[in-house]
Amino acid sequence: MAKNKKKILKLFYIFLSVHLVLWTVVPTLVNQNLPLDTIEALAWGSNLDWGFNKHPPASAFFTEVFYQIFGPKDWAYYLLSQIFVIISFYFVFRLSNEIFNDLNLSFISVVLLEGIYFYNFTTPEFNVNVSQLPFWSLTVYFAWKILNKKEPQVFDLILIGFFGAIGFLSKYLFLYLLISIDLLFFYLIFVMKEREFKFNYLISFEVFLLLLIPHLVWLTNNNYITITYGLARSGASEFELLNHLINPILFILKQIGILIPFFILCFFLIKKIKLKINLKDKKLLFLIFTTIVPIILITLTSLITGSKIRTMWMTPFYLFIGVLVVYFFKNQINLKKINKFVICFIFLFLFSPIVYGYVSISKDNKRTDYPGRQIAEKVQYEWDQNFEEPIGFVVGDEWKAGNLSYHLKSRPKWEGFLEETNILNEAKEYICIDDICVGTYK
Repeated sequence: MAKNKKKILKLFYIFLSVHLVLWTVVPTLVNQNLPLDTIEALAWGSNLDWGFNKHPPASAFFTEVFYQIFGPKDWAYYLLSQIFVIISFYFVFRLSNEIFNDLNLSFISVVLLEGIYFYNFTTPEFNVNVSQLPFWSLTVYFAWKILNKKEPQVFDLILIGFFGAIGFLSKYLFLYLLISIDLLFFYLIFVMKEREFKFNYLISFEVFLLLLIPHLVWLTNNNYITITYGLARSGASEFELLNHLINPILFILKQIGILIPFFILCFFLIKKIKLKINLKDKKLLFLIFTTIVPIILITLTSLITGSKIRTMWMTPFYLFIGVLVVYFFKNQINLKKINKFVICFIFLFLFSPIVYGYVSISKDNKRTDYPGRQIAEKVQYEWDQNFEEPIGFVVGDEWKAGNLSYHLKSRPKWEGFLEETNILNEAKEYICIDDICVGTYK
């Protein structure tokens, strides 16, 4: 038995390592430039604040940490993204093992996620969606630890508040997970009366709010710009009656389409569909509330507000769907007869990076074809012909100016959009090329 455990653990770590290497190396080889969202995060990171025009600050912080370590090396940011993915996978595995006490089923719960393109094909682009992943898995993991003990540990309560706050500071949609966990505890305490309410539960909430204070202050001082952006992006600020019906239906259909490879894997794994649901089962309740309920809540949001839920926003929502499916059908899984499942998994595992590489090479006019480094070299040459001081700031849209901030040797700060800043009036020296300006501070 001990020998089998070591074998499964070895396979699991090999799987994590190969995933990390594949999805770091492939985009490094086939892309000329970093993707849009990663450049945006790097632009924000060059001039760190407690929030930005589109999102809260966490993703910018993580990219800036990597910039300070590695500089303008594209592979480093593909690596950053994959580190976030495999940390998520690791804690899905940890939780699965506590649910099943079976490493085989835990391993399967994780590898099923390779059937969801949020965890492979889209991950080279480090953005606010990827930034949520480890904190989503950690929040769920420590929620289980609290639930699984009659007397929750103070340290666990602090950690869930901490990870919940960092997740929220990655993207506000993280709130759907936090609400779902709160609903679960409310149900267990006040409906099922399975446990007693304890005031030390509030420690998590206190830690969460404490960590949010700087961002909330920034948000107030900046006219709630990120919330305004989110509402505009989803179309929630526009009232169209048909949107209340069309948008949630389209959302559901798109999610089904995205999950087709996942369903194919499940088809080869589960021999017979025999579903028994016991809502008094604490493990099942936990998995439903942390997987299905957040999806229901965001669908209801679309139904009530008419907002359009963009596909990529769902990136962290499916992290534990493999655990849920395996738990539902664990008695119908024959571990001795899963050859077809293994073959299908290996195919999908290798097929995704091949398709990614092919699309990146064959498709023209992509963001990742942008000659950011070459343009930066020309701007640097032009600057050096006229000025002695290093470039201190760049002004313009996040894509063009962000690329300059990333590629220029002095790592200038991104100071925002040209039409929204007075920095040029205060600059010591500057030059403008089309709608992008670079300069030095007085």
